[in-house]
Amino acid sequence: MNHKIYWTLLTHRDWKIYIAATEAGLCFVGSLNQSFDELKEWAKKRFSNVELIENNGVLQSYSEEIIEFLKGDRQQFSIPMDFQGTQFQLEVWNALNNIQYGETKTYKDIADMINNPKAVRAVGTAIGKNPLLIMIPCHRVIGKNGTLTGYRGGLAMKKMLLKMEQQYKSV
Repeated sequence: MNHKIYWTLLTHRDWKIYIAATEAGLCFVGSLNQSFDELKEWAKKRFSNVELIENNGVLQSYSEEIIEFLKGDRQQFSIPMDFQGTQFQLEVWNALNNIQYGETKTYKDIADMINNPKAVRAVGTAIGKNPLLIMIPCHRVIGKNGTLTGYRGGLAMKKMLLKMEQQYKSV
């Protein structure tokens, strides 16, 4: 079966991010200023047979909500998402969605939230596999001493997102 993934390059101010969706919803939000290869490699790993189709129209509503978020006009998303992973990854990603806009949690906090307090490293691994940067807010997870730690989109992107949320959270 040939899986169709529709994609576009979202641009807003200094942000250039590839996003992609299936018929079921948004399935990929890429790293800041990365090449199309990031999306292509992810799609090959997720599906054995995939067709990538550029289509700005299909992704219009997704782009609009992400841009609203980047402008500080949106704190939660209403668009459908199509994310797949292991049961553990889904638990972690769902826990991330419970972190409030402008707030941060540690990896240990997330492990506690999923009632698996010894799984701190596994939580970090699951977070690193998050295909929907920004949408599933893994940028809100920090090290136990408050330091910024790994982020699939790079620490510069993580820092930008956290700073932006701090700026807009009280508006």
